[in-house]
Amino acid sequence: MSLPKDDKEDIDVAIAEKLGDCEPAAKLSDARVLRKLDIRLIPMLAVLYLMSFLDRGNIGNAKIEGLAEDLHMSGSQYDLTLTVFFLTYAFAEVPSNIMLKRLKPSIWLPSIMVIWGTITTLMGVVKSFNGLLVARVFLGLSEGGLYPGVIYYTTIWYSRKHALLRNALFFSAASIAGAFSGLLAFAIDKMDGVGNLAGWRWIFILEGMATVVIAVIAYFLIYDSPDEASFLTDDEKRWVYEQLNRDGPRAQQNEKFRWNFVTAAFTDWQVLVAMFMNLSLISPIYAISLFLPTIIKNLGFTSTNAQLMTIPIYACAAFMAIAVAWYSDRHLSRSPILFVFYGVIIAGYIITMAGAAASIPGLTYAGVFIVTCGSYKRAVGLAIHVGFGNLGGAMVSNFYRSQDSPKFLLGHGLSLMLVLIGLVAVVILRFGYDHCNKKRDALGYTEGTLSPEEIESLGDKAPTYRYIL
Repeated sequence: MSLPKDDKEDIDVAIAEKLGDCEPAAKLSDARVLRKLDIRLIPMLAVLYLMSFLDRGNIGNAKIEGLAEDLHMSGSQYDLTLTVFFLTYAFAEVPSNIMLKRLKPSIWLPSIMVIWGTITTLMGVVKSFNGLLVARVFLGLSEGGLYPGVIYYTTIWYSRKHALLRNALFFSAASIAGAFSGLLAFAIDKMDGVGNLAGWRWIFILEGMATVVIAVIAYFLIYDSPDEASFLTDDEKRWVYEQLNRDGPRAQQNEKFRWNFVTAAFTDWQVLVAMFMNLSLISPIYAISLFLPTIIKNLGFTSTNAQLMTIPIYACAAFMAIAVAWYSDRHLSRSPILFVFYGVIIAGYIITMAGAAASIPGLTYAGVFIVTCGSYKRAVGLAIHVGFGNLGGAMVSNFYRSQDSPKFLLGHGLSLMLVLIGLVAVVILRFGYDHCNKKRDALGYTEGTLSPEEIESLGDKAPTYRYIL
C-alpha cells in the first residue's frame, strides 16, 4: 500500500536530511540490496535460533540415552522439567522485548545467549531431578527473549513484502536443529564414559559450550539498525527505509518506550486472535522436538536408530518452510497457504493416530513426517502472541504421558485439537483483516489530514495501512 504523495515527500525529505545527499534509491537493484542484507543478517540470526532450539530440545535426546534412569526420574517428573521451561520462557518474552527496545540488539541478544549456553552446560553436571528442574526454570527465562526479539529485529530491516521468506530462513533453523540434535546426540553418546561422565551429560556440556562461543562472536556480527550498518552505502540505507515506508510509516529503533504501547498490544483483537494461531502452529513443533525420539524408539527401534531417524523428518520440514515462504512472499499471499498447511497438519495427525492405533510403525512414522513438514506495540505485540504460543510447549509437555506409550493417542489427539483451534483463528483473522481493508478503502483518506508523525504513531491502525491477506 503506497503512502499519500505528500506524506511520501515528507518522508523522503526526512530520510535525505538524515542520510545526506545520495542518488535516488530507485536506481538501486532490489535484489542486490536484499542480497547484502541477507548475507549479513540472516546467517547469524539462523545460527542463534538453531542453538536456542538445540539447547531446549536436546533433553529429548538425552532422555533416551539414560538421563531419566541416572537421575531416578519418573515419567511425570520428566514432563515437569519440560513444563517449567515453557512457563518461564513465555513469561520472559514481553519483558525481554521491552529490554530489546531499551538496549541495543547487539548487546541484548548475545548476552541472553551467553546465559542460556552456560545453563545448558551446567545441565550436564546436575546430580538430581531437583537440580535439573532448577536449571530448566532459568533456561526458559534466559532463552525466552530470543525468538520474539529476532522476529521484531527483522522488521527493522525488511518490509512485509520481503519479511516472510527471511523469517522462514530463520525459523527453519528449528528444523535444522532437530536434524542436528539427532545426529549430534548419536555422535556425542559415543563419549559415554569419557571423564567418568555418561554420554547424555556430554550432550548438554558440548552443545552448551558451543552456544557460548557463538554468542561471543555474535557481539561483533549483529548490527543494531540500518543507520549503523557499515556494509550499506547511503543509497542502500535510503532504499531500506523507502521499502519499510511503503508498508506505512513505522516507528524506528530509537523511538521512546511508552506504557500505552503495552496496553495497546494487550487490547488489540488482532494480537489476541493471533495468539491462538501461533499456539496451534508452535505446539506441534514442540511436541515433535521433545517427544519424537521417544515416539520413534517406542515404535521398536533402538536409541541409536531413533536418533538417526529424526534427521530426514526435520530436513524435509526445513525445505518446505523455505519453499512455501518464498512462494508466499512472491505472490503476497498468506491465509490461503495457511489453510493448505493446516489441512496437511490435520491429515498428518490423523495418519499418525491411525498408525498408532493399528500398531503399524511405518504408518505412524509417515504421519509424524507429514505433521512436521506442515508445520514497542510491534515489539510487545509480537512478544505477546509468540509468548502465548510457547505456552503450547508447556501443554504438550504433559500431553505425551509415559502411561500412554507406545501409541500416545491422547497426545496426538490433543495436539490435533490445538491445530483445529488455530484453523478457526486463521479464519477470523482472514475475514477480520479483509473487513478492515474494505472499511478503510470506503472511508478513503484526504492527503494532509494527518502528519507523517501521526500516521507513524497509529501503526497498523493508520488509514493508509492495508493488511496482506
